[in-house]
Amino acid sequence: MTFNSLQFLVFFMVVTLWFFRMKQQKGRILLLLLASCYFYMSFIPEYILILGGTVIVDYFAGFLIERNEGSARKGWLVVSLIANIGVLAVFKYYNFFIDNIHSGALLFGKSVTLPMLKIALPIGLSFHTFQAMSYTIEVYRKNQKAEKNFLVYALYVMFYPQLVAGPIERPQNVLPQLHEFRAYNWDNVKEGLARMLWGFFKKAVIADRLAMIVERAYGHAHETSSLALFIAAMFYSFQIYCDFSGYSDIAIGAAKMMNIRLVENFNQPYLAHTISNFWSRWHTSLSSWFRDYLYIPLGGNRKGAFRHKLNVLIVFLVSGLWHGANWTFIVWGLLHGVLVVLLTWERRQEGEKRAGLNLAFRIALNFVLVTFLWIFFRSENLAAATGYIKDIFAFRGGSYYLGVSRAELAFSVFIIGVLLAREKYLPTHYIKENTLFYCYTLIMVMACYYLGVFSENQFIYFQF
Repeated sequence: MTFNSLQFLVFFMVVTLWFFRMKQQKGRILLLLLASCYFYMSFIPEYILILGGTVIVDYFAGFLIERNEGSARKGWLVVSLIANIGVLAVFKYYNFFIDNIHSGALLFGKSVTLPMLKIALPIGLSFHTFQAMSYTIEVYRKNQKAEKNFLVYALYVMFYPQLVAGPIERPQNVLPQLHEFRAYNWDNVKEGLARMLWGFFKKAVIADRLAMIVERAYGHAHETSSLALFIAAMFYSFQIYCDFSGYSDIAIGAAKMMNIRLVENFNQPYLAHTISNFWSRWHTSLSSWFRDYLYIPLGGNRKGAFRHKLNVLIVFLVSGLWHGANWTFIVWGLLHGVLVVLLTWERRQEGEKRAGLNLAFRIALNFVLVTFLWIFFRSENLAAATGYIKDIFAFRGGSYYLGVSRAELAFSVFIIGVLLAREKYLPTHYIKENTLFYCYTLIMVMACYYLGVFSENQFIYFQF
């Protein structure tokens, strides 16, 4: 059941209306937990057992961590982390590592036969395991009390709007909200619905429309002009942004309608002027997770320049691997890390004005760099990625219409302009006045209906 499906629309309406009919918080918690289980089981039903198993382990680990000190306390944290990372290792990385062992052995003229697992990757596995790990780590650090109510803790991990693609939440933000009964709030409903409609627009009207052009370019790279390939690469930058941030908008908006506030996950990332600034704006819940639970424990920037750069590279390497068991993701992550280390543009004091042209140039250059790095993210393997980049720099002539009409290409560019203007000048929380809200809702519904591409394409980040 994807967000861009009729099934989800009916599911969401039923659950939300039923939610507000509940007069006790215990009933609401049970309703949302059952709804979350149903939502997750709509993909691969049996994988609810894996998710439920890790929930049980981490729930009891939280108690044991809180009740112990010293080595015993650390030991129970390790048990929790092994349980979560172990699930990731088996389902997401086992076949990748075995395949690389086979390939490495062949390079030395050896033949190694190790069993491969014929299993599907559970939807959103990396998201909910990272959220679960943040709970036990925070309990270990004494920043969070162990949650006594099992249903509340289970809902913290399994809350259906952000279960499969984030944002990756922290217990300090969500758990207190799950204990508090909040009455129906019309302002929250308006803001949440407006946010959801914008997310649907980004997914159906922009991302899935651009996807058709991008898929043709990547599928016929050697037959496509260099200019068309470059245009398609830029289109993919906006496709993946609208696809992923559109999911986040729907998740945040759905939670908002039920009076639950989730963290923001994006902040106009393509207006970043450096790669590090890009990562402070893109998928910020993951960036902050790696900062707090990997970069800082490794020493951050406190142990000298060399160690600082090494820590940055380690974080981006792990970040690439988090995204997928493929060398394309690893190289994508490492290249981001290398650019963060190497591109040491001078830092200016906060509040100091930058020259407009200079800043615009930096933003444009950074967008081009990010766009080329997305080629590794989008490609099936390293050979395809490097081949695509070579074809861009081959300066091959030919049509640049990418298999679509001139009008469709122009509309795609126009709709990207609408995206940038809307997010720059009309944040969703400004749409509070009733007349503006009703007009906005009508426009968004009409735009999605008449301009949307209703292929029910799965969200890109579901695979992680």
